[in-house]
Amino acid sequence: MYLRLYLNCKLIVENIYVLFCQISMKKILFRKLLSDCLVFFFISLFSTSIIIWVFQAVNFLDIIVEDGRDYLVYINFSLLNFPKILTKVIPFILFFSFLYIIAKYEIKNELIIFWSFGVNKIELVNFFIKFSILIMIIQILLTALIVPKTQDLARSFLRTSSINFFENFVKPKVFNATLKGLTIYSNSKDKNGNLKEIYLKKGRGDNFQITYAKKGGFKKIGNNTYLELYLGETISVVNDKITSFKFSKSDFNLTNFDDNTTTYKKTQEVATIDLIKCYHSLMNFNFLKIEKNFKVENCRADNINNILKELYKRIIIPLYIPVLILISLLLITKSKENTNYFRHRFLIFLIGLSAIIISEMTIRFIDNDFYKNIKIFIIPIILIISLYSLFLFKFKFIKH
Repeated sequence: MYLRLYLNCKLIVENIYVLFCQISMKKILFRKLLSDCLVFFFISLFSTSIIIWVFQAVNFLDIIVEDGRDYLVYINFSLLNFPKILTKVIPFILFFSFLYIIAKYEIKNELIIFWSFGVNKIELVNFFIKFSILIMIIQILLTALIVPKTQDLARSFLRTSSINFFENFVKPKVFNATLKGLTIYSNSKDKNGNLKEIYLKKGRGDNFQITYAKKGGFKKIGNNTYLELYLGETISVVNDKITSFKFSKSDFNLTNFDDNTTTYKKTQEVATIDLIKCYHSLMNFNFLKIEKNFKVENCRADNINNILKELYKRIIIPLYIPVLILISLLLITKSKENTNYFRHRFLIFLIGLSAIIISEMTIRFIDNDFYKNIKIFIIPIILIISLYSLFLFKFKFIKH
């Protein structure tokens, strides 16, 4: 009897030990697969984002070359646009990274290790769903909080900066309207920055002033910048009355003119909570308590479509991240031994790419119809439920 009891206890201990080893091994396997996916994801994400940022930064050189801004304005403006680039490429890079690593594991027979240690395929799906929800939350924080703030800061550098390099934005044979209410044209420009055959138009509408000069150049006196003109004529039109005078030399003060930079916040630069309050107020809802003196730029009935589209981009599109990871996990539904495996892998890539395109295309269908918008908003939720149900049906409810 004692021997039987001893053997039973020994068997129980051995089973507990085996179970503990399996659980520990599962954690190691999951951690290894996830770390490989994340390493490839972060390398791809930052390398792709930096390449895009460099190309975009080259385009931003117009801030200096054409608008005459300071170099620090250009640097700050360019750097603050990097978070926006990250959020744009995250969905595709995430999908591609997980698809590539899972396919690599399958081709190298490394997934067999998972199944050999008792890992159920539905356990692998559940593990990555939890991870995808974490990535989704991070993406929402980026799109809803960080990106609008950085976009507003980037724009504020332009709003509060002044034009420091007037010589840069005046190009020969190009009409320049960088300064508000002033158009400048020069037929040619020498190496020293001197202009020839200059045309200036000040003002718009019925009242304006036109100045011609044979030559001229920029000069700075204190904090003021002047365009020094020689051998020209000024024609003024005020209330249909024309006056003119000729000059041998005239100084045209450019410091008093404001630039054409947008001074108000664009919809994409407004904080998410303010957009929600704005939509709540415009639709006359009673869900939130909003202070009486609440005011948001661009909070107008004719701008409600843009507000909804912006909220959709910030909050709803990140919901497609679990969809993309679940699509990449469709790879484990077939083994590489299957004759159609490579066709299966290519089909999954096309499905994931289509999901990304659909997530962006649905923005066009957002309008004032609340119930129609709800149908669009729940598309990613329906896709998540459908894909997970497919995994349950294939791995849990069907005995292989």
